[in-house]
Amino acid sequence: MIESYNEKQLEEKIDKYVNGELSPRETDELWAELIQDGYHLDYMKSVANVKAVIEKKKEERQIQKRRKKWFYAAAAIVIFLVGVVGYMNIYNQNNTRSLEPISSIELDYYRSEDGNMAQDDSKVIRDAIRLANTGAVTEAINLLDSELEKASKPSWIAELSLNLGSLYYNEGNYRESINHYERVIEHKEKVDLLMLEKAYWYVGNAYFHIDQLVKARTHIEKAYDLNGAYRRVSKSYLDALSD
Repeated sequence: MIESYNEKQLEEKIDKYVNGELSPRETDELWAELIQDGYHLDYMKSVANVKAVIEKKKEERQIQKRRKKWFYAAAAIVIFLVGVVGYMNIYNQNNTRSLEPISSIELDYYRSEDGNMAQDDSKVIRDAIRLANTGAVTEAINLLDSELEKASKPSWIAELSLNLGSLYYNEGNYRESINHYERVIEHKEKVDLLMLEKAYWYVGNAYFHIDQLVKARTHIEKAYDLNGAYRRVSKSYLDALSD
C-alpha cells in the first residue's frame, strides 16, 4: 500500500467513496491506492455490497408501505383485510432473502502479520493465483491440493486452505469452500487475526449462499467480534440482516 494513508484513513476514504462523498481528485487518489492494495480493494467490494443491500431493503420497505396504504384504502370487507395481513407477514419473513452474500472474492497473495513465509511457499500461492486469474482454476486447485497433502505446519495448512476456499467460492462450490474455510478456523490458535477474520467472513457468506442463515450470521458475528479490519462491514451486514 502507498504510505500516504494509514489503514484507518484508507478505510474511511473507502467509506466516503461508496457514499459518494469524494471529489473527483480524491477519487483518483483513492484508486491509485487501491490498484496497489488488493486487500483494501476486496474491502471496498464488501462495503459496496453492504451498501447496496441496505439501499435495496430501504427501497423495498417504501414499496411495502405504499402497498399497505393501498390495500387498506381499497379494503371493503374483513376477509380481504385478513388476507392482506397474512400476505404481508409472509413477505416480511422472507425479506432477508433480498440480502445477498458477496458474489466473489478477490484473489491476492495473503501475507501473515509476521511475514515469516518461506520463498518457495509464497511462490506456490502466487502461481495458483496466476493460474486462476487466467482461467485455469482446476490447475490452480490441483496445485494447492498437492501442496496441502504435503503440508504439516498449521499456519501453512491454514494459508493453503484459505486460498482453496476462495477458489471454490468463486466457482460457486460453496460447500467445498466451507470445508476449507473451516480448516482455517480449526487452526485458529496458529494463525494471525486477519487470516482468521477473513475465514469467518468468507465462510459466513458461503453459508448465506446455501441458505443456512443461522450459520451465516453466527460466523459473521465472530468476524465482528474479532474487532479487526472487517468489524465495520460485518456490523453493517448484521444490522441489515436483523432488520
